[in-house]
Amino acid sequence: MDVKIEQSWKTRLQNEFEKEYFINLTNFVKKEYNSHTIYPPGRLIFNAFDKCPFENVKIVILGQDPYHGPGQAHGLCFSVKDGVAFPPSLINIFKEIHNDLGISLPDSGNLERWAEQGVLLLNATLTVRAGQAGSHQNKGWELFTDEVVRLVANEKNHVVFILWGSYAQKKGETIDRTKHLVLESPHPSPLSASHGFFGNKHFSKANAYLGEHGMEPMEW
Repeated sequence: MDVKIEQSWKTRLQNEFEKEYFINLTNFVKKEYNSHTIYPPGRLIFNAFDKCPFENVKIVILGQDPYHGPGQAHGLCFSVKDGVAFPPSLINIFKEIHNDLGISLPDSGNLERWAEQGVLLLNATLTVRAGQAGSHQNKGWELFTDEVVRLVANEKNHVVFILWGSYAQKKGETIDRTKHLVLESPHPSPLSASHGFFGNKHFSKANAYLGEHGMEPMEW
């Protein structure tokens, strides 16, 4: 199957694209786009990969679903397009960056600037129906993104995996902690941020680890 995705990922994931579950997933997603409003726009489903080629990956942040409100999702977890109001979880992420590193809250919630520095902003499920959180879960996306996590963890060294909340932590259970840095805390959503997300210092810890292994720290 010919999937429009950045070439370094395409080469490594080609076998996955030929599997029966992925072909069934593709058929399901095409029907959904034809009959419902689906986010993100079809051309941005693999935006996280397009903005961060495999060779560049030094940090992986795992999310769950794309945003399901109009104009928000553009294929990068937690990120919104320029000019879109910050969702609550993203506000809390920026607050923690400010508390951790003293960086002022940015004008835009567009995290492409992170992706271009080597952060794979990966949702477990890459599509969703408008207004229906979780509507494309258990259709095959999770199998695909599990393979992406496995691929990065197995083929690269010294990657920082940032896992917020029990869902992301479960997805990252197989990552070799002796080979990579795995940072875990509660999710940045308003329901859980005050129970351990704030104060986790994941952003400074990630930069320290990158520096220790000869990589450029992130400009968060």
